[in-house]
Amino acid sequence: MLQGLRILVTQADVFMGPTLCQTLSVHGAEVLSDTRDLSAVDAPLLMVQQHGPIDVLLVNLAVPAPSTPVGNVDEDEWQHMFDTMVHPLQRLVKAVLPQMQDRGRGKILVMGSASALRGMKRASSYSAARGAQLAYVQAIGVELAPMNIQVNAIAQNFVDNPTYFPPEVQANPRFIERMKREVPLGRLVKAEEDAEFAAYLCSRHADCFVGQVFPVSGGWAVR
Repeated sequence: MLQGLRILVTQADVFMGPTLCQTLSVHGAEVLSDTRDLSAVDAPLLMVQQHGPIDVLLVNLAVPAPSTPVGNVDEDEWQHMFDTMVHPLQRLVKAVLPQMQDRGRGKILVMGSASALRGMKRASSYSAARGAQLAYVQAIGVELAPMNIQVNAIAQNFVDNPTYFPPEVQANPRFIERMKREVPLGRLVKAEEDAEFAAYLCSRHADCFVGQVFPVSGGWAVR
């Protein structure tokens, strides 16, 4: 499905990175896995330049989610959320866009969060940053579609990954009870299930999707 495509995966050692890299490779992609910190202004451009031609940019950005009451969110926390998940996204797109425009094709897929689709207590800073990601995807998706560049996002929650649902969280009886109460699927979405969907969106079979935000949350984001 991905034979001949060079796919750059950012922060490949966290969040969905490891499973994404494995799944994309199975489908024939040449995976360019990068683990560097992208918070510095020039880091995204340097990364893109070092990896050469990129058919698909898979933006996998993550930071542990604070659990801060809205009245206690300080400037450092708010700025950190945007410095790690929003500003790098815009810089990555600007860095990769010229080569995609020159070729007349390309894809950008953002691994986002469903926390931007449904209100969550004590998650204002995190949800705001994730919401900015999704709004950005929708805006540039319709702008770049006429150039044959498809930009989409997966908005996920309750997907098995080491950043947000490590083993100690999954083993907590309170978390298990919450799963039963809030997630219609009744379990975490498997990392492989999420990654297979991402692989499809990276493929030429998904050229028709423009600025779409796809919830992957076991039904949690469905109201």
